[in-house]
Amino acid sequence: MTREESSLGVSRRWSSDPSGKNSEQLFGGPQVAQGIKNLVEKLNIACIVTDFSPLRTQLAWTESLLQTLPAHIPVCQIDAHNIVPVWCGSNKLEYTARTIRPKLFEQTARFLTEFPPVVSHPFSNTAVSTLELTDWEAIKSDYWGDRNVGPVSWAIPGTTAGFGVLRSFIDERLKDFDSHRNNPDSPALSCLSPWFHFGQLAPQRAILEVSAVQKKYGRSADVFFEEAFNRRELADNYCFYNPHYDSFQGVREWAKDTLMKHAEDKREVAYTKSQLEEAQTADDLWNAAQRQLLDEGKMHGFLRQYWAKKILEWCADGPEVAIDWAIYFNDRYSLDGTDPNGYVGIMWAICGVHDQGWPERKIFGKVRYMCYNGCKKWFSVPNFVSKYLK
Repeated sequence: MTREESSLGVSRRWSSDPSGKNSEQLFGGPQVAQGIKNLVEKLNIACIVTDFSPLRTQLAWTESLLQTLPAHIPVCQIDAHNIVPVWCGSNKLEYTARTIRPKLFEQTARFLTEFPPVVSHPFSNTAVSTLELTDWEAIKSDYWGDRNVGPVSWAIPGTTAGFGVLRSFIDERLKDFDSHRNNPDSPALSCLSPWFHFGQLAPQRAILEVSAVQKKYGRSADVFFEEAFNRRELADNYCFYNPHYDSFQGVREWAKDTLMKHAEDKREVAYTKSQLEEAQTADDLWNAAQRQLLDEGKMHGFLRQYWAKKILEWCADGPEVAIDWAIYFNDRYSLDGTDPNGYVGIMWAICGVHDQGWPERKIFGKVRYMCYNGCKKWFSVPNFVSKYLK
């Protein structure tokens, strides 16, 4: 999908459906807004409530809806994607976690609250009972997108499964989160990102549950709050206030200058996009990380940085193309692809977003560098490689 398509709200490609009953009414484009307008008129709906995402595709959906609905129908947008709504957390683009942290934490008493219980609404309308049920099987068979990426077995979709992963994190892995979260050999991560991404489990719920055991786990709980709350909402801030969140055009001037200064530096080795996609490099650690992405739909957070930085190092076409390749791989294969955290993680690794300048070096300029030998100080590279390269 091109950036031009996403700016128009095109989210997925489906076969032509003249009836309009299936794909386009559910998954993007102006037909969605028209379909909602038809329901508003049919059911005499007085107000529309919708979720929020800082990404351009979803923002385009909302804008299309606002342009289509009659002026007297209010549309209320609720940022359930974050704990502190992105427009309340800050009214500008923040540059580091340090600058946004106090703004978020001063509002936790207001927003980090328990969810009210779900109760049956007294509303009743016979018109609702006449609505045609969605034919999910028809929608699934109608999809003609990328079927070459197979399903994974480790992640079971749904809120119940998400709660199970959260429970196992608290009971089994949280104790090691502070000391082992940067060790890809250690099962210390929450593994909750896919359920957060698809809205099947709220980060707020995870933080509330971890808060209940904060005294027991201390520093590990604090670090989880930092990553699941502060860092995650910093990513949404970046995407909301920076329309070029996924391109070289959106990075800070110091990073642009230093990367362009070194864009034509000679690479000791360069790989094509297809070689990288197929994990065909001379770096066994990078290949193993890519294989984890291909096979499991995820990649350990520490290795995501190494992985993206190596794409910059090996891309002979410079940082702009390196960004495009990294985003393509992540969005195509990762269960939490097309997510603010994914875009910001790549931009941090390749372009120093939310970081500072470091000693200048070849190719990277002043962007933070990572190397194979440095990774060996954090974990057993051979152990990790043996899991994914047979």
